[in-house]
Amino acid sequence: MTRLNSDIVICGAGMAGIAAAYHLAVRHGVKNITLVDERQPLTLTSDKGTAAYRNWWPGPDDTMVRFMNRSIDLLETLAQESDNCFQLNRRGYVFLTAEPYQIPIMKRTATEISALGAGPIREHPGSLPYTPSPSQRFDNLPTGADLLLSPDLIRQQFPFVTEDSVAALHVRRCGWLDPLRLGKWLLDQAQAHGVRLLRAQVTGVSVINNRVQRVQLHTGDQINTNTFVIAAGPYLKRVGAMLGLDLPIFNELHGKIALRDDLGIVPPDAPLMFWNDPVALAWTAAERAQLEAKDETRWLLDAFPAGVHFRPRTDGHTHVLLVIWTYDIKPQEPVWPPQFDRDYPEVLIRGLARMIPGLSAYFGRGREAYVDGGYYCKTAENRPLIGPLPIQGAYIIGALSGYGIMASQAAGELLATHITGGTLPGYASHLRLERYEDAAYQSLMANWDVSSGQL
Repeated sequence: MTRLNSDIVICGAGMAGIAAAYHLAVRHGVKNITLVDERQPLTLTSDKGTAAYRNWWPGPDDTMVRFMNRSIDLLETLAQESDNCFQLNRRGYVFLTAEPYQIPIMKRTATEISALGAGPIREHPGSLPYTPSPSQRFDNLPTGADLLLSPDLIRQQFPFVTEDSVAALHVRRCGWLDPLRLGKWLLDQAQAHGVRLLRAQVTGVSVINNRVQRVQLHTGDQINTNTFVIAAGPYLKRVGAMLGLDLPIFNELHGKIALRDDLGIVPPDAPLMFWNDPVALAWTAAERAQLEAKDETRWLLDAFPAGVHFRPRTDGHTHVLLVIWTYDIKPQEPVWPPQFDRDYPEVLIRGLARMIPGLSAYFGRGREAYVDGGYYCKTAENRPLIGPLPIQGAYIIGALSGYGIMASQAAGELLATHITGGTLPGYASHLRLERYEDAAYQSLMANWDVSSGQL
């Protein structure tokens, strides 16, 4: 058995753990940090999503807007420092509807989020012309959102969408990046400042007199430390139990498909786009009869919730659509590799065809799409847990749901500030575990939409 010494041990080398190590070592100059993970860095959930980001978050207060604005500020700074090696763009998110009743809802929601600090709202036609987003840049661009209320203008900007679209909300401080390139750059910087990466599994944490003393590894080795950070993604609850804590989190399985758009139906410079209306999948009469005949497929005839969305990705000379639809959100324990229903790709293709009719050319080709995904580790109100735990020297950075990439920099910065004793931002108290003991916060949660902020 080997006994190592480390001032800080971070359990988990996903984006959250790497961001924490980066901000501690590079921004705060903390020495002797060990990053521990049994897997290769960034391979559990950090590389499984669309890697998109947004500052567009509902209330009931401005916590998440301020938190995400700070994280995007930091991402833009990193892009400038790294010559944008991780390909940050600001193409935006576009929400579309074919239902006139959705227009006042869109307006009300946009007004509320704008008032929280996400930026101004511009209606079109209006006093200002609509300005499309560039495909690559992220600097000196509009914030807030543009509400397009002319079907002709919508079709002019997005000619591939369905002709019955009546409104589009283009949210501007949004886009995506390459998470693996970002993570590698952050890890390289952290290691250049002395962070050690240890390939091992944490199997236990010794606590004496309510203070962290050492970390046990599956090899039998131990790390003496006074500071232990849980950054274990979907395994937060399991690692928290090593400290005798029952963390208030759960996991949902979320998948995506990568569909080759060989016919060029969607332009490669499109923004990330959502369909805001419920969807009934398009089936032929023969297909409907076949699905109706079996209990295990009858559900495919039901109405599906709103929210199917995609973004384009170019892999060399191959044009790909990354498609996501969150229609099954039951809590479950993480299992690797994740398992998805065999009809999942076909459901996503047919659902997205409601917004982009040309995709009907790919009906019946769902099995050709690549399927992967990961787990959203969440709290009841879909806000992260960042800060100290009840055991001295124990901290958490997690419950980052489906927004771990976009939140990673503000999360890492906040965790580092907690550990080093710096001045905390105003949103810090609403992201700590102790918030659940605050009467005012409990009052907020009483009327909270549990899907708040989830797209």
